[in-house]
Amino acid sequence: MIELVEVAPGKFRVKRPELKPARSDLPLPSIISDIMPPTEQVDGKFYTSKREFRAVGKAHGLIEIGTEKLKPKQRITSTKEERRASIKKAIEQYKSR
Repeated sequence: MIELVEVAPGKFRVKRPELKPARSDLPLPSIISDIMPPTEQVDGKFYTSKREFRAVGKAHGLIEIGTEKLKPKQRITSTKEERRASIKKAIEQYKSR
């Protein structure tokens, strides 16, 4: 709540509330709970535990987006001459259309 404070006769300042950083009262606020709102899985049952929800999905062959393991990118190892030849070939193919 914003309020006016008189600092001298006829002079006022706006007193703004002190902004406090968002902090939890929990000792370890970074921990994600296993509890979730009741959610229906593919078997028609409602689950309140993330662990059970994921286990049922995994048993049905589903993939939870965001938790899949990504394959590492293959590093291309070619010489400067091979790259130039490849680029030249691509340019020639493009121009021949």
